[in-house]
Amino acid sequence: MKFSFKNDYSEGCHPNILQALLQYNLDQQAGYGEDEYSLKAKTLIKEKINNPHSEVFLVSGGTQANLIVISAILKPYQCVISAAPGHILNNETGAIEATGHKILSIETEDGKIKPSDIIPILEGHRNVPHQVMPKLVYISNSTELGTIYQVKELEELSAFCKENKLYLFMDGARLGHGLTAEISDLTLEKVAALTDVFYLGGTKNGALIGEAIVINNPVLQEDFAFNIKQKGALLAKGRLLGIQFMELMKDNLYFDLARHANQQAMKIKNALQNKGITFLSDTYTNQIFPILNNHLIEVLSENFEFYVWKKVDENLSAIRLITSWSTGDEAVNQFIEIIEREL
Repeated sequence: MKFSFKNDYSEGCHPNILQALLQYNLDQQAGYGEDEYSLKAKTLIKEKINNPHSEVFLVSGGTQANLIVISAILKPYQCVISAAPGHILNNETGAIEATGHKILSIETEDGKIKPSDIIPILEGHRNVPHQVMPKLVYISNSTELGTIYQVKELEELSAFCKENKLYLFMDGARLGHGLTAEISDLTLEKVAALTDVFYLGGTKNGALIGEAIVINNPVLQEDFAFNIKQKGALLAKGRLLGIQFMELMKDNLYFDLARHANQQAMKIKNALQNKGITFLSDTYTNQIFPILNNHLIEVLSENFEFYVWKKVDENLSAIRLITSWSTGDEAVNQFIEIIEREL
């Protein structure tokens, strides 16, 4: 049997969630997210972000969250700005464009957006009313390249967006991993204070399914629930999402799971670095992108599943390794043993 470092979905959910789903299974509850577990989960999230005025909406997946948030915020003639590796550009089958909204791409080496990256786009879209209007900046933390935003970076980006009347939306599919990275100085409370909208990803961090959209800007909260229903994302049995986030928010389980995933990835990263291996990007989260020769990739493929991410030259390629909340020492140690043997 191969160990999978291919994605965050290789495992099921944390046992606490399965136990809770079984424990509360026979309780009769209101539908459409009005059950006591969903309400409790939302209260716990508001407490952790220290913003009782934020509104929390539970949906089933990341693409769904991105689609609903962006299509709800933007008027028909407005568009979204994204880094070139952004999930909405490369992995969502044109979901955003299908709603009629253009995505303006920014080339970036580390997957992050700086205010200086946005200025040329704003200057290039002043031919009013003949061009689409940039209105929303989409970022990810951690990014699709495993990098993270620090407090200063997010503060500068947030201030720039406010000055230029742009909304700031953070894709948090891997937010737990971003916040618990060993070099991170960003907190969940800071994220809530500096963004108009973000979401907490459960699917990639211990849940069966589920993302918690958090809207901090009161202007964007109004009528948002209609968009969820219209897009088919309002689960009749909303308790399925509520129970999961209730458990994830208890005793900081959400962050403990993400921290474990990061630590397992760093064990592999350190072992590779000790052998002189370089990386496509310098990451401290559960995604790492080592650049390996074709022979070593072939050897590793015999025991592990992973993506060959980017070809560097005829002999070298960057692979993507993702560890999860349940990645055990056996898989990590076996990977390191092969590295030490082959290099």
